Amino acid sequence: MTRRIDHVFQEARRTGRKVLIPYIMAGDPDMATTCRLVPALEAAGADIVELGVPFSDPIADGPVILRAGMRALAHDTSLAEILRAVRQIRRGCSVPVVLMSYYNPVLQYGEAAFARDAVKAGVDGVIVPDLPPEEGAGLIAGARAHGLATVFLLAPTSDPARIAKVSRVSTGFVYYVSLTGITGARLTDPREVSERLAHVRRATDKPVAVGFGIATPEQAGAVARLADGVIVGSALVRVMEQELEAGADADKVVRSARDFVAALRKGVDG
Repeated sequence: MTRRIDHVFQEARRTGRKVLIPYIMAGDPDMATTCRLVPALEAAGADIVELGVPFSDPIADGPVILRAGMRALAHDTSLAEILRAVRQIRRGCSVPVVLMSYYNPVLQYGEAAFARDAVKAGVDGVIVPDLPPEEGAGLIAGARAHGLATVFLLAPTSDPARIAKVSRVSTGFVYYVSLTGITGARLTDPREVSERLAHVRRATDKPVAVGFGIATPEQAGAVARLADGVIVGSALVRVMEQELEAGADADKVVRSARDFVAALRKGVDG
């Protein structure tokens, strides 16, 4: 729920620590592995875990996340199945879980029903990249009623009005997309983020996490000096994909993901 995310950022601010948020695609390579990955990433230093919901038309995803989604869909991974998996994960894992889903699966599920069932399962928040806040009243209302955080996105092209709007309706944290384009694009110079992020900082007192383009521990550390949180997705999914392509079993996939997140943690803390 929202309070679990709030607690993470409050503790991080109190101790001077930055929040690390790795992303994995739920159901990639299968749901049993996802249920093992989340606690492994928590043990490696993840403060929040972002779980992708696979969708057949992922307009914001680059090739790495796209392929992960296709692998998950090959096993008929659904939003309902993901909620069941989160319920299982919650039995031994307390890390906040945020779902990243395109709007269509949420709409098909029913916005209010999704918010209710997500919180019951142990989900703390949701990010819907193709749902602008102007069209998100139904989801926002359902989420507020059940205590589910709604995280909206800002981009380098966001004007002051958009920054104010997103800051007002976001709960948990604000997601700042560090570059224009799809996931998996590379952030060439974190200093490019600094000036635009300063405008966001002046518009909100909510935590700001930066994602897109962060691929190495060094980049994670550089971004951590500018933001409250660092989100890493494609680079982690690529590590897992390389193991799968090499024929690795689930144990090796989990270990490699855990080790990469541990390296990111060192980069963020450093």
